[in-house]
Amino acid sequence: MGESRQSYLVAAESAVSLLGDPAVSASWDKPSALTEFSVAGLAGHLAHQLVRVGDVLTRNGEVPEPISLLEHYSRSPWVQAGLDHESNLGIRRGGEAAAAAGPAILVERAQAMLDLQSSVLPGEPDDRVVSLPSGWSLLLDDFLLTRCVELVVHADDLAASVGLATPALPATVIDPVVELLAKLAVHRHGPTAVIRTLSRAERAPATISAF
Repeated sequence: MGESRQSYLVAAESAVSLLGDPAVSASWDKPSALTEFSVAGLAGHLAHQLVRVGDVLTRNGEVPEPISLLEHYSRSPWVQAGLDHESNLGIRRGGEAAAAAGPAILVERAQAMLDLQSSVLPGEPDDRVVSLPSGWSLLLDDFLLTRCVELVVHADDLAASVGLATPALPATVIDPVVELLAKLAVHRHGPTAVIRTLSRAERAPATISAF
């Protein structure tokens, strides 16, 4: 199995373990560390990353030529949209809907999806292209990297929200995520801003957020 697929499964397994921590259910109805999300909504959004993978694997119909990851993020409206933009409102609503049945059911469903994907992903061809609901396509391995970003970032959000340490993940998961975030930051802010942030605090911009 390719490294990106194994990395996704490792990140997904860690996320499911975090979702099952008693600290998450104990804070279920409280605000999270992520603006406008409750802990329940954030947990639902984290679990939904596995749903997204399941959806693209079973999606049928015509598949256009895949685009690059930079183009994917450039086209995605939520990346630079405000909190009240419809795309981000939809993300929050989706998280709350995913969590509506409660923490135990959310974990049960997430574990079932992880078990299924652990058996399916190794058999997918190396050049598998998946069609996204947005209307464009990515290589499966590129799409799994986008889900790794979401799993890593939102696992940190959820852990911070409930007083847990951020889950430790191996370099095989973290390194590609950091590399992609750095590329996105350069694409959005330019190389000088990123270099200054990493090496010259006195001249660093206020932010080089990738999103």
